Amino acid sequence: METSAAEQIKELVQKLNEAAKAYYQEDREIMSNREYDALYDQLEKMEKETGIVLADSPTVNVGYEAVDVLPKETHESPMLSLDKTKDRDVLRAFIGTHPTLLSWKMDGLTIVLTYENGELLKAVTRGNGTVGEVITNNAKVFKNIPLKIAYRGRLVLRGEAIITYSDFEKINDTIEDVDAKYKNPRNLCSGSVRQLNNQITAERNVRFYAFALVSAQDVDMHNSRKYQMEWLRRQGFEVVEYRMVTGENLDEAMDYFAHAIEKNDFPSDGLVALYDDIAYGESLGSTAKFPRNAFAFKWADEVRETTLREIEWSPSRTGLINPVAVFDPVELEGTTVSRASVHNVSIVKDLQLGIGDTIQVYKANMIIPQIAENLTRSSNLEIPEICPACGQEARVIRENDVEALYCMNPDCAAKKIKAFTLFVSRDAMNVDGLSESTLEKIINKNLLHSILDLYRLKDHRDVLVKMDGFGEKSFENLVSSIEQSKQVPLANALYALGIKGIGLSTAKLIAKQFPGPLQDFEKLSVEDLLSIDGIGQVLADSFVTFFASEEIKKQVADLDEILEIEMPEVDESAQPLQGQTFVITGSLQFYPNRNACKEEIERLGGKVAGSVSSKTTYLVNNDVASQSSKNRKAKELGIPIISEEELRSILSR
Repeated sequence: METSAAEQIKELVQKLNEAAKAYYQEDREIMSNREYDALYDQLEKMEKETGIVLADSPTVNVGYEAVDVLPKETHESPMLSLDKTKDRDVLRAFIGTHPTLLSWKMDGLTIVLTYENGELLKAVTRGNGTVGEVITNNAKVFKNIPLKIAYRGRLVLRGEAIITYSDFEKINDTIEDVDAKYKNPRNLCSGSVRQLNNQITAERNVRFYAFALVSAQDVDMHNSRKYQMEWLRRQGFEVVEYRMVTGENLDEAMDYFAHAIEKNDFPSDGLVALYDDIAYGESLGSTAKFPRNAFAFKWADEVRETTLREIEWSPSRTGLINPVAVFDPVELEGTTVSRASVHNVSIVKDLQLGIGDTIQVYKANMIIPQIAENLTRSSNLEIPEICPACGQEARVIRENDVEALYCMNPDCAAKKIKAFTLFVSRDAMNVDGLSESTLEKIINKNLLHSILDLYRLKDHRDVLVKMDGFGEKSFENLVSSIEQSKQVPLANALYALGIKGIGLSTAKLIAKQFPGPLQDFEKLSVEDLLSIDGIGQVLADSFVTFFASEEIKKQVADLDEILEIEMPEVDESAQPLQGQTFVITGSLQFYPNRNACKEEIERLGGKVAGSVSSKTTYLVNNDVASQSSKNRKAKELGIPIISEEELRSILSR
């Protein structure tokens, strides 16, 4: 089978991105500069010939943009939910003799894309099916979405935005706080797609898989959903995997999907059956809730009874002690399971758990072990009053109607291990040679009490070289790595402090807005932090509370003395627009396009947003007297509306 142009472009993008990552991030070379340049030129040529340009193409210079709100928009046609079943025979009866596409029902966020003249015009979330949120800026930084396609008519399609399990785990691995970790890829995806700052979206590796073509102007689709899917594939879209079935061969296809889900890297909560015959399917119409041309199949959860043997209480860096159920091993979805997180004390109480209880367990979406039900509900489980790690007081604390157990000892060894693990991690101080197990050994040797002690480990050669699994070479490498870590970007140092809820991407936003010594962050107010796009009340409160601690103040003062912190690059000589926000609308006369105008504003320190708000400094519109919604909003808020000529005057000052 001949590889399509779209597939060739995807392969070239993948090869070039892998080579760039190896060269710039991993300090290794997987292809010569000559080979890279040749492939790059080939990609550039094919993009011009086909009109297909993917969002992650190395030829694209993606600009990040923040907005103040996500505007609401009514869908051209409502998106109904699907009728569903867990019974194969019900699905078989629906399909009958009709050729049907059977595909994954991906578990993410449904997005509607609109293209005009070969370019992505608009992206809107499903919302409630009638009204969604406009997330065009964010869609432009999805990993695999085509920014440009060969087709020049108006195209509307639907698909699912998802985050893979592997990316989900990578992101969660950077979060030491168990209570701050994302519960599942769908929740992470939903939050990522709806960010106000699309730089955060880009860092989350969101992917888009098309599952339905709504309309394509003047294109003969041969009355076939299958043809539509393959046509979308030729335009450069990744489409959801599907099989053509009838009632007769349904079992074979479903067995395939049931087996494949165990190895899939993407989340799925079932299958979708859609009649291939477009005209016939549309002639059936819909009920008040469901279209009649499609049906969803939900996996019947495999549930097993077992006996609860114990609850392990696992402390985290913040002191949160997480309950984990340990039960007699059972076979679920092809694997042996003996543990499941119970998340918090509230759930322990709701389930009325007790040692020896008969419980039912299952795998959510066939992946994550969960307790479904407690059949005996003895409620004999005692919530610990001491921390299992340090033996000091543990206390149940209620926050937002959820009860959780916390260790109250600030010197708890478990807290220290988790805190140090985060501090030395790659995205923080990047200290090689200090795994969690090694840190535990060093802490047990009474050598690590504070962060400052990390930079004194070189004084403890005699003790360290005698540790199990350690020696002279390990010691020398460790000392060298610690010394190298002293030169660190501000954002990484800020992330290393372990502020609840503050990941690396958020730390970058704060560092860029408020560059300076770590001690300067003590002066920031909640209002200062809320002025940064992408930071809300919860994160702002957490940040300010963290730096209010006298212990933390001493720690950051010590770090400022030790570290050589690299500030974000800012051209201080040319920042006359610092703190000013512009919104650009309407046609431009001087600049070739909005991006060129935006780049000029950003070069001078300004910011360009997508919508008018109280934070807007100027609205740029050559039609100053226009009654457009942006002009009306600007007038309501008293924001100056300036022409392109007036903008150029401001930029030249």
